[in-house]
Amino acid sequence: MIRRLLVASPGEIARRVFATCRLVGIETVAVYTDADSDAPYVAEADYAVHLPGCTPASTYQRGDVLIAAAQRSGANALYPGNGTLAEDPAFAAAVTEAGMIWVGAPPKTLGVLHSKIETKRIVADAGVPVLPTETDPAAVTQFPVLIKPTAADGGRGMRVLRDPVTLAEAVAAARQEAGGEVFCEPYVEDARHIEIPIFADVHGAVVPFGERECSVQRRYQNIVEETPSPAVDPALREELCRAAIIAVRAIGYVGAGSVEFLLDSDGGFWFLELTPSLQVQHAVTECVSGYDLVRLQLLVSEGGSLPMPGPPPIRGHAIEVRICAEDPAYAWLPATGTLHRFAVPDVAGSFRPLSQPGLRLDSGVADGSVVGVHRDSMLAKLVAWAPTRQEAARMLASALTRSQLHGVVSNRDLLVRVLRHQSFRAGDTDTGFLDRHPEVFAPLLSSVDAVRVSCLAATLAGAAARRATAPVLASLPSGWRNVPSGSQTAVYDGPAGPVEVGYRMNRQGELAGWWVRAVDPEELDLAGLGQAPTIDDHPPTAVVHADGTRVILDVSGIRLSFGVHRVGDVSYVDSPEGSVTLRELSRFPLPALDTAEGSLIAPLPGAVRRVLVVPGQRVRAGELLLTLEAMKLEHPVHAPSAGVVASLPVQPGAEVDTGELLAVLDPE
Repeated sequence: MIRRLLVASPGEIARRVFATCRLVGIETVAVYTDADSDAPYVAEADYAVHLPGCTPASTYQRGDVLIAAAQRSGANALYPGNGTLAEDPAFAAAVTEAGMIWVGAPPKTLGVLHSKIETKRIVADAGVPVLPTETDPAAVTQFPVLIKPTAADGGRGMRVLRDPVTLAEAVAAARQEAGGEVFCEPYVEDARHIEIPIFADVHGAVVPFGERECSVQRRYQNIVEETPSPAVDPALREELCRAAIIAVRAIGYVGAGSVEFLLDSDGGFWFLELTPSLQVQHAVTECVSGYDLVRLQLLVSEGGSLPMPGPPPIRGHAIEVRICAEDPAYAWLPATGTLHRFAVPDVAGSFRPLSQPGLRLDSGVADGSVVGVHRDSMLAKLVAWAPTRQEAARMLASALTRSQLHGVVSNRDLLVRVLRHQSFRAGDTDTGFLDRHPEVFAPLLSSVDAVRVSCLAATLAGAAARRATAPVLASLPSGWRNVPSGSQTAVYDGPAGPVEVGYRMNRQGELAGWWVRAVDPEELDLAGLGQAPTIDDHPPTAVVHADGTRVILDVSGIRLSFGVHRVGDVSYVDSPEGSVTLRELSRFPLPALDTAEGSLIAPLPGAVRRVLVVPGQRVRAGELLLTLEAMKLEHPVHAPSAGVVASLPVQPGAEVDTGELLAVLDPE
């Protein structure tokens, strides 16, 4: 029996496992680094062990360190999470050899699954459809093809190639990125990614739990998952589940896992891989099945029998989105910072199956959490469970829109636009959904008037907050003058660049006029000091209420409420229209540092992983110069033009911050 369990992963997955452990009476152990010492999951564990170091490679991915932590804490079982460790046969074997219960697939099975080529061969021999595999890329004759690593996961090294011209170069780049060998298989256009979550116990029972669709992906990473799939009818579901059971039995799998398939528009499907862990998206399966899958996972690891005789019935529809710290202004690179506020409205529960339809939030963060460069970019998973797919999508989009995510930029707007897109609502999704619909990448708060009114709300809230703390005449309306003269103004760095916001008040303390206008960045030192615009084309607006945190405006007869959360010089403005972040600029800014022409600066903080050039080397436009590792991903830095590397002040292993100089390129 599991008495005390160490969870080897930080964040959301640790909190999820701890929630079930509390219900079944298992003591819990967390591991943490200095960066995670104040994380919510550490406080929720019965015991916690500090891991020296800061990077995942030296802490959460070090098997020997984790086993030592488990032994020190008295844990008799280890839960590897749902990442690399859960798929490592050597780590699984080391845990069992140390006398602990391994919550995962047997080491021998993991050894088979470690090679996708060998796994596909075994499954194909058992009669499950598999796409043709070519291990010699030079022998590929049919295009397009998908280049895939034999062992790496998370989409690293994968790329689509539509012609043979750059085949050798693409294969070499994929090998370098994946850190190992690759293979090729036909690329199926307009395909859906369908997976069958499955449990197998040591007594021979194998039970599938319906299907999940994970087709809406970016960079081969899921961002929206749902169950059941709108493309799968009962007959196809039965076929997929039968194929999944055959694959599991052929491999000899035991535990929780997901059998992944590619489904084409004609109903044909092919086995992709078997993922040996409880997937991030397991929450949607818990909603429609009613089973606590972590509880089943622990039960199977103890040698118990699955309690259900067969596949559980599907109850309603569940959709999950992954809220990630990503910056749309910088090619969706992972974002860091302090999460000043993280609030999702109307949440019915967290980290366990819901008793009735509603919203479920599984989060690894809270107000004040620091999102650092060494953590995963996923902040939380938000799930909507409803009787129908349309209700679930509508509920989820509404909750996201009304959420307050302050301090770290995220993919929230992208998720809302996907959920509200006509094609998604119609169930017309596949792995190319985002490529076909680039409009979903537009900011949610996109109309000019909506942004301008939000700017006005931020200015009024700031002025009201200052008036509330004024030493004299604090009760007077902000901007009121006995003899009307100048206007109240503020300058912000907004979504589209610097803007000046101004308004005038009449003697009755009412809004007499307002404007928002773009400001030339070169003239920021004069912003706010000039004359008010002579043309005011903004809609008639009245201030119903204004204090430091809430502003109510009547705009052309329509009342709108704005929540304003100010942290330092940044205002986070939330409204039914969406959210906007505004950083107030100084009237007298300090001069910016000059950078040499051709300077390449770090787009985000991270560690330099690879440096592929040397000073004096001539490079081509687009050539890979170096890579940064941040948030468990590798980010390339390419040459913007042809030239010669004039300076290279960084080396592999160096820690850099945003804006730090990486290289100087003398362009030709």
